[in-house]
Amino acid sequence: MPLYNLHDIASMTGGKLIHPHEDNISRILIDSRKVFTPEQTLFIALKGRNHDGHLYIKDLYQRGVRAFVVERYFSEYTSYPDACFISVTNALTALQQLAARHRQTMPFPVLGITGSNGKTIVKEWITQLIAGDKTVIRSPRSYNSQVGVPLSLWLLEKQADLGIIEAGISHPGEMSRLAPIIAPDLGLITNIGQAHQENFLSIEEKLREKLHLFEKTSILFYCKDHTLVDQLIKARYPHKQTICWGTQPDCDLYIENVTKEADATIVRARWQGDNLKFNIPFSDKASYENAIHAVLIALHLNIDRQDLMLRTPKLQSVGMRLEQKEGINNCLLIDDAYNSDFTSLEIALDFLIQQGHKKGLSKTLILSDILQAGIPEQALYAKVKALIKEKGINRLIGIGPAITKAFREDDSNIKCYLSTGDFLKDFALNKFQNEAILIKGSRSFTFERITTLLEKRRHKTVCEVNLNALAHNLNFFRGKLKPQTRLLAMVKAFSYGSGSFEIANLLQHQKVDYLGVAFADEGMELRAAGINVPIMVMNPEPLSFPLMIQYDLEPEIYSLQQLHEYARCVEREGLDGLPIHIKIDTGMYRSGFMPDQIPQISEKLKLYPHLYVKSAFSHLAGSDEAQHDTFTELQIERFTKATDALKAGLGYPFMRHILNSAGIERFPQAQFEMVRLGIGMYGISPENEAHLLNVISLKSYISQIKEVPAFETIGYGRKGVLKNNSRIAVIPIGYADGLDRHLSNEKGKVMINGRFVPIIGNICMDMCMADITNISAEEGDEVVIFGDDYPVSQIAKILDTIPYEVLTSISRRVKRIYFSE
Repeated sequence: MPLYNLHDIASMTGGKLIHPHEDNISRILIDSRKVFTPEQTLFIALKGRNHDGHLYIKDLYQRGVRAFVVERYFSEYTSYPDACFISVTNALTALQQLAARHRQTMPFPVLGITGSNGKTIVKEWITQLIAGDKTVIRSPRSYNSQVGVPLSLWLLEKQADLGIIEAGISHPGEMSRLAPIIAPDLGLITNIGQAHQENFLSIEEKLREKLHLFEKTSILFYCKDHTLVDQLIKARYPHKQTICWGTQPDCDLYIENVTKEADATIVRARWQGDNLKFNIPFSDKASYENAIHAVLIALHLNIDRQDLMLRTPKLQSVGMRLEQKEGINNCLLIDDAYNSDFTSLEIALDFLIQQGHKKGLSKTLILSDILQAGIPEQALYAKVKALIKEKGINRLIGIGPAITKAFREDDSNIKCYLSTGDFLKDFALNKFQNEAILIKGSRSFTFERITTLLEKRRHKTVCEVNLNALAHNLNFFRGKLKPQTRLLAMVKAFSYGSGSFEIANLLQHQKVDYLGVAFADEGMELRAAGINVPIMVMNPEPLSFPLMIQYDLEPEIYSLQQLHEYARCVEREGLDGLPIHIKIDTGMYRSGFMPDQIPQISEKLKLYPHLYVKSAFSHLAGSDEAQHDTFTELQIERFTKATDALKAGLGYPFMRHILNSAGIERFPQAQFEMVRLGIGMYGISPENEAHLLNVISLKSYISQIKEVPAFETIGYGRKGVLKNNSRIAVIPIGYADGLDRHLSNEKGKVMINGRFVPIIGNICMDMCMADITNISAEEGDEVVIFGDDYPVSQIAKILDTIPYEVLTSISRRVKRIYFSE
């Protein structure tokens, strides 16, 4: 770990030291949830359009953090007498300056990687190919942004042989800021494509921006077959040493022949006069290119060529996400069973602690030997022991000869096994209860067998929820708001089918101002789970009023009778100052007060001084369709007049909100004091779907394949008549899971191995059938009902309905899996 005193850090960042003390800093923190060694932590209060780290200083101070980098406008120093502050103009710039200065102290070369796709995979595969010979420190996962890059550089330690840092951009000018921070000695560009193209005038402009990374590199690596990359490198850096690979004989690594097999790619190549053969254990083009990029770097680093040819068949797919799964006996599983190194272990432990803390569970780590770490085992496992102690892990289960040797079981909370098989022989269900369990192992230990035992038994149809994508979409919409506009996030209907608590917890961390639920029991569940954001109940029932008061839930009020009943309930409880939200009907003609009732509402509210109006709102009937824009503008006009009258009648201001997801995009002039975001968080948009990410994927698998002769029929009612001999896949998802029966008989389709196949016959309660005659598929293959490559909006279009209905139809018996990168 780096170790700097605060005087040095102030000098490095050009900051002013306030309340100085002599503490040394080894950790940089930007996420207030991840405090583990507060006495050695420096919190950098980053401020962005949608977040402000300064808001977390009070909480961090109470948790023991005593060193902060803050921006000039912060002035509350006297509130924290024991804290040291470094005041800077811009906190992000300070973070980058600190990382740049730390990087300059490293005695080994740094490889900088950029490109449109494959950066993380190439980085991981380079590490897999050379880790037996060299000690590598690399960016964690995909830490390649303006914030991620400096955090990656902070991890560099002097005993390494090579640093690998990836750099990503999405706007012009960003690489110019990253390049001097990384200061790469070696450079690799993977490719250039459409990713993040929306902010560039052309692919050529984006490539020119990426090439800024290599201004100071001594050697630049690339694929010469990418014509535009080759042309611009030669034009930009005519005198720089380049090492390239490709299918042209003048390439340094000349690819003579490529043979695709079912599950592998055989590459015959020439390097410095030697004939080489690489067996890449993947058959897709992207994996082939990524692997050869990694091979090129390994060859340049003089990795033994025979060893390299033996290592390429062992390249492992790169797990990019930590999956949460429901476990046995009230356990929570965090599955990272394909990747094990010290840096990723630290990140995964942080995630374990967050999730375990939220659910009040003890924390258990199941860890395999860490292979090819590049440092002596004794030093490696000393670091692992220190990390486990620092993170407060309650129980360790170690698997493998090295970890068994390192941990002598002198602690009753440590149990080690020589192999996964030994652990499975000793496994008993009752040994795991009320725990958050991180399963982290090298691929050769086949920890998926452990995951299978610990996972709660349900059928394999799953609903995957991408929390990173949801946060991205939330911030996309936030970027359209004025700084003072508040945001209410809708989590009704089980968060549109995605699971209420997990989504609400993310939104709470993202500092949304309000949550909206349909009924009181939804809000009560969130309160019981520890959600403390203000919650508005859109359809409160009088019988639930006492519980709503008990759980601090705020009702929508849409009628005089309802207002009277709620006021009486509050009086009986002897309370005062409770908020309500007035619903105004501006043309939907559902629930709500009509505009001409505003004077009557104002007079009634004067009779109930123990209540006050927190907000007034309305619903737009057609904000997502241009054909209704005139009516939408009329609704906004009616709402403005009605709320002006209400404000005049009450004599005090309140928040107003009328815009939904589509309204935020299409009617920015009507943001008022707050907006309501719902389906847009899940990637559904009439205007900007290309800029949003898919959040929810519904998946199953092929449980059985049958060869069925022509003219036979499939399923109930004999509706699926086969015209030819066919291969039929049975898929364990049916209408009880949320697969609409109207998709039967080839109206609907599913995706298997990247190919669409029709649903054949009637959809059953628990299963359906698909015709896979024209594709390659096997039992156990994944089936995508909808997801990243087959949006839910397309299914909704087939069904002549809306995505809301499809998402909220997913049964609760379908297991939700939450993951984040």
